[in-house]
Amino acid sequence: MSIDIIIALLVIVYIFVAFIFDLLRPGLILFSAAVIFLATGIISAEEMIKGFSNTGVITIGVLFLVNEGIKQSGLITRLAKAYLPRKKSKMPFLLPRIMIPVSFLSAFLNNLPIVVNVAPILIKWTGMMNLSYKKFLIPLTYAAIFGGMCTLIGTSSNLVVHGLMLENGYKGFHLFELAKLGLIVAGFGFIYMAFLGNWLLPGERILLHKKKTEVKDYHYNVLLKPESTLIGATVSNKRIEGLGGLMVIAIERQGKIIRPGNGSFRIEAGDELLLTGQADRLNYILAHKEVTLKGIDALKDVPPAELKKYEVVLSPRFPGVGMTLSEFQFFEHFNAAVMAVHRNGERITNLNELELKEGDNLVLLATDNFEKNWNDRHMFYLVNYVQDMPVEKTSRKKWLAFLILTGMVAGILINEMVSYGFGIRLNIFVMVGIAAVLMVWLGVLPWENYTKNISWDLLIMIASAFAVSNAIKNTGIANALAREFIQTVHDLGPLGVLAILYIFTSLLSEIITNNAAVAIAFPVAIVASEMLGVDAKPFFVGIAMAGAASFMTARGYRANLIIKGIGHYSKGDFFRIGFPLQLLTFLLSVWLIPLIWSF
Repeated sequence: MSIDIIIALLVIVYIFVAFIFDLLRPGLILFSAAVIFLATGIISAEEMIKGFSNTGVITIGVLFLVNEGIKQSGLITRLAKAYLPRKKSKMPFLLPRIMIPVSFLSAFLNNLPIVVNVAPILIKWTGMMNLSYKKFLIPLTYAAIFGGMCTLIGTSSNLVVHGLMLENGYKGFHLFELAKLGLIVAGFGFIYMAFLGNWLLPGERILLHKKKTEVKDYHYNVLLKPESTLIGATVSNKRIEGLGGLMVIAIERQGKIIRPGNGSFRIEAGDELLLTGQADRLNYILAHKEVTLKGIDALKDVPPAELKKYEVVLSPRFPGVGMTLSEFQFFEHFNAAVMAVHRNGERITNLNELELKEGDNLVLLATDNFEKNWNDRHMFYLVNYVQDMPVEKTSRKKWLAFLILTGMVAGILINEMVSYGFGIRLNIFVMVGIAAVLMVWLGVLPWENYTKNISWDLLIMIASAFAVSNAIKNTGIANALAREFIQTVHDLGPLGVLAILYIFTSLLSEIITNNAAVAIAFPVAIVASEMLGVDAKPFFVGIAMAGAASFMTARGYRANLIIKGIGHYSKGDFFRIGFPLQLLTFLLSVWLIPLIWSF
């Protein structure tokens, strides 16, 4: 074993450990790996920077500007409100009605802003329709995945595979080439979710004859006032007379957590009560004479009528990630008091010593100024369940955004058709670039600090993934892995290698993100095709599909992570509904890829 292989293996182990334990941001992890490969001579300087000049990477960066323009115009919010059903019906009709439009948008736009903008509206709609919101949020992010796997620009990992193909002398994908398989997978996915979602998704099953169903509950930490008449009161079946509409979930007494059962329990002075109830209970508590909200001292000078409840999900850009609430001094930064934190579907009680993580769901108490000051920032995703999501944008901006988006899609479509008929083909980047410039020129996207709308960490991660891919190929690790694949499934031939490559890429995607996964698997696919003497394109398609289909966990796909925080889902929720869908996608891919792209 050469020294280069040893270094490469150690770096790959570092990548896995760093992703699993969140040691650094994803872009820094892969950039660090690329720098090590450069410093040890495994890749050249040209190979190191090649990803940063790749057209696909630049296209993704410019797409962020188009996405932000669409978001700022309020178009996604308006469309979501327009297509949501007006009448309650059975799940097999509801879910496809919601998922198909989201999939269409996700085929041409970044999935994350679509999911983040539609989720609050979806929750508001479920409340109005007396439906469980937990039945719809996971399908929302899955719909974005289905759309992303149908086009070249639908998800960043598709562009990574495309860029690596061009870099290695292969003809890249056409815009809709992956749709030959992606549409079939999406169709089966819609059917699967429509007929099994009601049973596999968390939350109360949706039955038409039910008048009431699960609604989103809020948690309230309250302290008894010194002379409160509730001292000595009895908790009976988790309720206290004098606190209407609220249930007692737990009591903190002298540092110990007590969870009342169905019997009776007596309240003592100094008890801290954890209550749960609907959103309208906030004003009730604020006006209550016997209890006070914990942590509200910082807002004591604000009239209760001006206080509102917000929920935010921390993004990778949040500056306090890795710090405790007391260390970060949340109120000093945002003039908002943290009422509760949810993680992995559970509420965390000891807030001051909690290290904040990406994807944490924070419940805040603040004034209207909070939304005005922070709604368009990228440190967290603002999700307001209590009020309707305000869209203070003019109809002009919505129409301009719609026309620009339609023009971009039409230009790409015409370009693809012309390329087939006459061989003339413009780069997709041209269409995306024109759309981004029009967004700024026509005032849809504010030009001030426009660079804040670009996820530089994602771009660095993708560009560095090209360098890591080259290192794996240069050291010979790809040859060794390909040889093992072929020997393992010798009798099955190319089909067996395709199956193992898919599984390999899929598992990597759930651990180290899809862009890193396809970069590691790509050189193995090249070597495997050369050893078998077959066309490598079916392997590339398999890698792209496996990288896009991240259903089982929240880690592999950022929109999944956000929805996990918003919906208070647990890890098991994603696996229970996602594993059968992942298996279905795998079987369809391995069966259909050789039929569509022959070896």
